[in-house]
Amino acid sequence: MTTTTTDISTLRINGQRLWDSLMELAKIGETPKGGVCRLTLTDLDKQGRDLVTKWAREAGLTVTIDKIGNGFMRRPGRNNALPPIVTGSHIDTQPTGGKFDGNYGVLAGLEVMRTLNDQGIETEAPMEVSFWTNEEGSRFVPVMMGSGVFSKTFTLEHAYAAKDIDGKTVGEELARIGYIGEQEPGDHPIGAFFETHIEQGPVLEDNDVTIGVVQGVLGIRWFDCTVTGMEAHAGPTPMALRKDAMQVAAQIMQEVVATAMRHQPHGRGTVGMVQVFPNSRNVIPGRVKFSIDLRNSTDALVDQMADEVKAFAASISTKTGLDVKIELVSSYPAQAFHEDCKGAVAKAATKLGYSNMPVVSGAGHDAVYMSQLAPTGMIFIPCKDGISHNEIESATPEHISAGCNVLLHAMLERAGVV
Repeated sequence: MTTTTTDISTLRINGQRLWDSLMELAKIGETPKGGVCRLTLTDLDKQGRDLVTKWAREAGLTVTIDKIGNGFMRRPGRNNALPPIVTGSHIDTQPTGGKFDGNYGVLAGLEVMRTLNDQGIETEAPMEVSFWTNEEGSRFVPVMMGSGVFSKTFTLEHAYAAKDIDGKTVGEELARIGYIGEQEPGDHPIGAFFETHIEQGPVLEDNDVTIGVVQGVLGIRWFDCTVTGMEAHAGPTPMALRKDAMQVAAQIMQEVVATAMRHQPHGRGTVGMVQVFPNSRNVIPGRVKFSIDLRNSTDALVDQMADEVKAFAASISTKTGLDVKIELVSSYPAQAFHEDCKGAVAKAATKLGYSNMPVVSGAGHDAVYMSQLAPTGMIFIPCKDGISHNEIESATPEHISAGCNVLLHAMLERAGVV
């Protein structure tokens, strides 16, 4: 590889090429409303993987696939004994997904490699672009499956056995589309990991800021709450003699939101699913089951929020005599990103003249599992109205280029330039 005298500080990616790649990939599984439906391990997912790996090989990258179908596209460095500096995300989508969620992170990485090729730049450490299997979890659970198996959070056997609604397993579908590789997941060194992503929220747009320097990912606790009262006729039963599960449940639901409001700026509290029994217009509800989603920037804060909601639920149970049960159904730890990687992102954004601010991610990403293995950072760019997981998901070409330029310079800081 030819060493160049290019002034690295002036280096910029080819924004039009990146945009065109995103639009071409989005044709695979395109929907009438302008989105993408490319569920993991379907024929469309295979087509997307085939296209991305074709582009990688055309850029001179070598492609390795592991046994859970994660892909690693490698550009060599001067010292290939060093662990690679890696970037990536995922190319599977939600059933009503957009063009950018995940896909941007993979193709931004590919654009970084193409740009380095254009300028003949040799890095000290090798650099890689990854795509991770089943990040979305819309067809198979758990979510973030590929990176989770890679990080040994759960076993390959557990992932292979996961079934979709038709009874098809991950193992069967991976084999069917030809993406079971030979490498054991995790047997792939990573020197540092960066993930570029649309924010999927409204904070950057609301602040008119181009680059979000992601500090970490919120911790999450999911609970099911069940309130049990007594069904009775809505007409003959006086108000004072009712055991109305809905009214007690409604007070707990309000407390979920109130608790999050007390724990700003990063507290989140959501009730997104409610089941009412018997769900009849003229029957007092005898049982209500609903979900509770609590999030905050540290595990201690999430646990404190949960304790407050549970204490309120216990008090209202005592006051009304209705039984209230709150059961933990899932827990995801808060994950702070590495200071050096956050610093590299902030430094690159400032050097390139982009407005930037520290932000947190309220959603999970493959970077969460990568941060357990190597120094990790994330770069956010705005998305229109903060909308994602939706066919109308949108980002501007200018922001797409800006995030990729920041990625380029952050990765070069870690990889070193010969």
